[in-house]
Amino acid sequence: MPVDNEQTAQVAGGTGTARPGTRRPGGRTARTRAAVRDAVVAGLTEHGYSGLTVEYVAEHSGVHKTTLYRRWGGVDGLVADTLDLAGEDGWAPPDTGSLDGDLRALALEVVHSFADPAAAAPSSAVIAAAFQSEPAAQALRAYYAERFARCEVIVDRAVARGELPGPRSAVDGGALVRAVAAPLFFRLFITREGLDEPDADHAVAVALAAAHAGTFTKET
Repeated sequence: MPVDNEQTAQVAGGTGTARPGTRRPGGRTARTRAAVRDAVVAGLTEHGYSGLTVEYVAEHSGVHKTTLYRRWGGVDGLVADTLDLAGEDGWAPPDTGSLDGDLRALALEVVHSFADPAAAAPSSAVIAAAFQSEPAAQALRAYYAERFARCEVIVDRAVARGELPGPRSAVDGGALVRAVAAPLFFRLFITREGLDEPDADHAVAVALAAAHAGTFTKET
């Protein structure tokens, strides 16, 4: 579920927002876009959003800066498109056989993705860029909205097993998953405390208690 380095480096797609560079072409154009994406991630990791330049991306991608300006408009467009690219991949929420297990697997994915600071640096840099760029923030919101939508199946299965009160349409799966992820990302990016598995377990326990209390029932 996090915007991890592998997803950022390997996937392609878009959020549906009409931005330069957000089409999903193939062949040579796809290779160009991949090279640009990799250069943006490298630049954000090395210099942060404030230090990223079109010149850096041009030098490290082999794409002329005139092309970068024409297709992406500048640094904001480049960063936003990099986040868009992380939105279409093969990721699916876990299916462990229980709601507790599914939510714990999601929480541990966050913990393990950021356990190694060096490995987590690219995804951390991309997320940090969203605090400085409104186009990047919009792309990040779209990324997670799509991720949460994929997680609705977790609630479907839980209701079918009788672990949550039905009907399925009354339970807000996105809100439940947000409740698990929110305290973890708060520790990572606001208080900078770091994470371990007990933190994941605690976040899941709190979210489950709220779910059983009917907290995530959709308003009608």
